[in-house]
Amino acid sequence: MLEKLKNTFSSFVKKTLTEKKLDNAINDLKLLLLSNDVAIDTAEEICNKIIESFKGEQIGRLTSTQKMLSDILKDTITEILTPEEEIDLLAEIKKKKSEPYVIVFLGVNGTGKTTTMAKFAHLLKKNGFSIVAAAADTFRAAAIEQLSYHMDNVGIRVIKHEYKSDPASVAYDAIEHAKAKKIDVVLVDTAGRQVTDKNLMIEIQKICRVAQPDCRVFVGDSLAGNDALFQAKEFNKNVGIDANILTKLDADAKGGAALSISFETKRPIIYIGTGQKYQDLKPFDRDLFISNILEII
Repeated sequence: MLEKLKNTFSSFVKKTLTEKKLDNAINDLKLLLLSNDVAIDTAEEICNKIIESFKGEQIGRLTSTQKMLSDILKDTITEILTPEEEIDLLAEIKKKKSEPYVIVFLGVNGTGKTTTMAKFAHLLKKNGFSIVAAAADTFRAAAIEQLSYHMDNVGIRVIKHEYKSDPASVAYDAIEHAKAKKIDVVLVDTAGRQVTDKNLMIEIQKICRVAQPDCRVFVGDSLAGNDALFQAKEFNKNVGIDANILTKLDADAKGGAALSISFETKRPIIYIGTGQKYQDLKPFDRDLFISNILEII
């Protein structure tokens, strides 16, 4: 996991740098970051931090330079992965007692959004919460059946209408059901068409207006690289993102999507998908991620 990004940083830190060679090494680092799915703005942020940190510093012995580079990278990546506001979703749900806590899941087809919803439902059940799911993707063929299949497996009821019906009304009915039955959490599935589809964004905006979600979660595929970043930026621009979940991080050798999505959205990665089972949803560990991509000297 994340081997390529780790090799990129390791090779950069271990270069024998002089002041003349620093510019070339920075350019090489930027190209390597781009090739590992780090977005251009994120790559430039990392490189600029290194350049700024070396201003007025004497590049000396190899070991001291390596230690300095390692510290700069650790500080920069920690800053990138530290959101403007942390979210402990389980704690937030516990705090809201009078009405159900509503979570809308965003993402395109193929990212594992529906499976992630089931994984999260499984996690909520383990923590003693009651849940209902809303099948508000009434567009994609078999979307309702797919959600029902996964939620049946984890023992969660699904509120659903006919295909082509108004998805916002499905979300509304699920929330009203939760209020009547004193259910703690409503999980709302949404259509995952391409983010360039204006009708999709209008539809999701309506769902959010009706549902008034407490949290809007973007589900991105780590292996999609810059496509995942583009999706996150579009959803954030059109609907707003409160938190991110990254799927398939266990299979990601590059790791750039995690850095880029954190930098661009300024929102936390709260969970990561690490396998196919319903229990394979783990809290994102920033320190572990950093240790996996940096060889700290």
